[in-house]
Amino acid sequence: MSHTPTSTVSGPPPLQRGPLGWLRQNLFSSPLNAILTALSAWLLLMTVPAMIDWLFIKANFDAQTAQDCRASAGACWAFIREKHRLILFGIYPYDEQWRPLLASILLTLLIVCSCVRWFWKPWLPLLWLVGLSVVGILMWGGVLGLSYVENSLWGGLPLTLILATFGIAFAFPLGLLLALGRTSRLPAVKAVCVVYIELIRGVPLISLLFMSSVMLPLFMPEGFNIDKLLRAQIAIILFAAAYIAETVRGGLQAIPKGQYEGAASLGLSYWRTMRQIILPQALKIVIPPLVGIFISLFKDTSLVVIIGIFDLTQAAKVALADAAWRGFSREAYLFIALIYFVFCYSISRYSRSLERRLQTGYER
Repeated sequence: MSHTPTSTVSGPPPLQRGPLGWLRQNLFSSPLNAILTALSAWLLLMTVPAMIDWLFIKANFDAQTAQDCRASAGACWAFIREKHRLILFGIYPYDEQWRPLLASILLTLLIVCSCVRWFWKPWLPLLWLVGLSVVGILMWGGVLGLSYVENSLWGGLPLTLILATFGIAFAFPLGLLLALGRTSRLPAVKAVCVVYIELIRGVPLISLLFMSSVMLPLFMPEGFNIDKLLRAQIAIILFAAAYIAETVRGGLQAIPKGQYEGAASLGLSYWRTMRQIILPQALKIVIPPLVGIFISLFKDTSLVVIIGIFDLTQAAKVALADAAWRGFSREAYLFIALIYFVFCYSISRYSRSLERRLQTGYER
């Protein structure tokens, strides 16, 4: 009786398993990667300890004057403690700054609720309408015993959130319509959409802000004036809508023709086909670039500083203009960068979770 030898399946070599295997595969897989890893490690060793030392170990958190901060070798976070209300709320009346704080919290909650699937109900737009109305009442006042505050006094974080929120809320549907118009079979509609998209995408946002602030009033009837903040908001909406339109158009072109033919065979109208079949698939495809546009729009609101609107950047400049606290621009701009990072990173992480939930196929 012959015995057939049994073969055993051995695992990978020891150097390809565990932490050593991960290091060899990801950091030292080739001579070039080994050199780049060594250079990166050297750069981190040279910068990270010094940054931690300046940011935290030698930092001054409780100085009462700028002279006390200058005597230390680290960051002066006492400047942020002293000027954080000016940076966050601009020149809004000091005693009324609880109103922009509450408005900022309400806007953030509205955005968070819109990201939670449980709130994706028909009454969500009504929730936004009520929430934005409350934000307007808090910021302007003039009712319910609140003193009136002109929007020329708005600034800081609430203004940035308002510009970004309204910009995304109005630019997205406008971009959808422009994308549908550009792919339309009607020559006049397609031509108008193409001209608008190419014209807006051909100029930087700064140019649009300058035109809305300087040139637009020249074309208005005598005695008719549009608020500067509203002009900036319109420019941001028009700019973002053009980029959203091109992104959505790419998603529409990625949909197979069989989807259109299947909808036509069922007798669905054009708008019903787009609403129920085509657009849901196209929007799932373009989630990553759309989120990139939203993040860029949130950061681009800082450009309104060039037309004299008190966003976070302009508010920080005003705080740095105080003769008693000059010379701490690094701390001020790091504080602003942290605020932008928190919001932009949160948007990015949510987009990744949304991709996984909708199974768009972008997860690697």
